[in-house]
Amino acid sequence: MAEEKKQIDLRMRMRSFVVIFMCFVQCGRFSDAILDPIDFLALQSIRKGLKDLPGSNFFASWDFTADPCNFAGVLCDSDQVVALNLGDPRAGSPGLVGRLDPAIGKLSALAEFTVVPGRIFGALPQSLFQLKNLRFLAISRNFISGTLPANLGELRSLRTLDLSYNQLTGEIPRSIGMITELSNVILCHNRLTGSIPLFPYRSLTRLDLKHNNLTGSLGPDSLPPSLQYLSLSWNRLTGPVFRLLSRLDQLNFLDLSLNQFTGAIPTRIFSFPIISLQLQRNLFTGPVLPIDQVAIPTVDLSFNRLSGPVSPMFSTVQNLYLNNNRFTGEVPTSLVDRLLAANIQTLYLQHNFLTGIEINPTAEIPLSSALCLQYNCMVPPIQTPCPEKAGNQKTRPTEQCGEWRG
Repeated sequence: MAEEKKQIDLRMRMRSFVVIFMCFVQCGRFSDAILDPIDFLALQSIRKGLKDLPGSNFFASWDFTADPCNFAGVLCDSDQVVALNLGDPRAGSPGLVGRLDPAIGKLSALAEFTVVPGRIFGALPQSLFQLKNLRFLAISRNFISGTLPANLGELRSLRTLDLSYNQLTGEIPRSIGMITELSNVILCHNRLTGSIPLFPYRSLTRLDLKHNNLTGSLGPDSLPPSLQYLSLSWNRLTGPVFRLLSRLDQLNFLDLSLNQFTGAIPTRIFSFPIISLQLQRNLFTGPVLPIDQVAIPTVDLSFNRLSGPVSPMFSTVQNLYLNNNRFTGEVPTSLVDRLLAANIQTLYLQHNFLTGIEINPTAEIPLSSALCLQYNCMVPPIQTPCPEKAGNQKTRPTEQCGEWRG
């Protein structure tokens, strides 16, 4: 009780000081509510730790002889700061340089905190993760280092967490999955390690963890079916994802490329409302036989271990990458017809075990389209604009093709 009374007395003395100071400077002209003195001093400390990069004048309005609620990037409700957006938000504008002061944790009513791309360095203040009202936290494309605190889950009001394009290390705290309102988690392009936490709540719609060093596997219930955007590419994740992907029927973007996922690709996924399906450079196996025509504009299944025939249901895909697999049989005529009609822009089938394609040797591939057939068990009937990395050899050695034909 004594400590609490001491804090109340201190707050009252500081409020009196700020009131007298502001009235003196403004000569009686300022009649609105005075900013809480704790918030006033916190803004001063935050300002001391940062400065404009050359070409930026964000802090020009931060004159503490005036009302801080009129500062650029500061939004107040009554006498407290509820939003703090540091830096000019216009695209291409220079950002800020410096460190984030721990005093930010004293902005007890803060619900939104953002920092524009710049050169903010050092670890995130621990006090930041004690803000119970914080709903939106975005500090991307800076040089933030250190680890995420284990008590991250205490931000129970948090809905968006964007710390992408920084230098964060360590594991993603398990407690993040306990934030019931969390909708967007964007931690891509860092140096995070360990496994992906369990996200049990159906509030999550976007999860972007690409370009980290994450390991481990994903259980069938590790992610909620509410997900609409999922990007886990450029990690070292392993194991099957058949049962997990079969549940995520709200996805409109999926990128699991450049991992070590195994097993079959679920047929259901080709009927999801996805605009881009990126599963390349994994260890997926088995046939791929969609039930209906695939309406996904871009499908990349290249560099896996997929086998069986190429499905004619892929003829409605605009950009189809099936190269560097183990597909066999002939190329469906429906794919050829739509390619010649310029409805397919990219059809990469190189480095498989395909045995034929029905196409007139005099046919001309539309300039807007690209077909690559080389290194299969056939001599390509026409010259096709294959990428340089596809190599120069047109066909496979006979002994390889004999094995796959048998």
